[in-house]
Amino acid sequence: MFSIFQKGGPIMWPLLITSLIAVSVVIERLLFILKENRLRQPEVVENILANVEKGDIEAALSCAKNTQDFVAKTLVSGLTHREQSFSSALLHSANQELKRFNKGLSILDTIITLAPLLGLLGTVTGMISAFGLLGNNGLDAPNVITGGISEALIATAFGLLVAIIALIPFNYLNTKLEDARHAIEDASTYLELLLLKSTQTR
Repeated sequence: MFSIFQKGGPIMWPLLITSLIAVSVVIERLLFILKENRLRQPEVVENILANVEKGDIEAALSCAKNTQDFVAKTLVSGLTHREQSFSSALLHSANQELKRFNKGLSILDTIITLAPLLGLLGTVTGMISAFGLLGNNGLDAPNVITGGISEALIATAFGLLVAIIALIPFNYLNTKLEDARHAIEDASTYLELLLLKSTQTR
């Protein structure tokens, strides 16, 4: 493994750093998703909405008192500030929750773009080195040429590999972010409709 990095040239070290960052972000994000899935309490969300539909706001707030469900926390924030700025409170809380899901995605996105470019840079520097040595030695040293081409191809391959490996969890995490957004939007819209209905029937 170490010999491959040596053959790949100096550009391999930035590529190694980007790959380590990508792995760290992916592991942290997957642990976060597992934790959030464990904390989900859809029954609490249903109880909140059911109590609001009955007109019992206090019961809705009390049933979600200690919940860690991100959808329930968003609804509680809206209900708590329903007299002042219900929509703003819902939006602010939703943004805060979604910000937690979005954390690290910009880093992965950057690495997916950066890694192939670093590999391409390794290709260019490897070819420059090979042709520079070719100019000095003529055709008497074919190993010089093949060594430079090998350096170029290793850097390119590793850059593409890092991008491909980062792309799969990036898409998965983006899907989880969209799932969280839809869950919050659906519950928030339903809650808003229930509150609107209750005010109209008074």
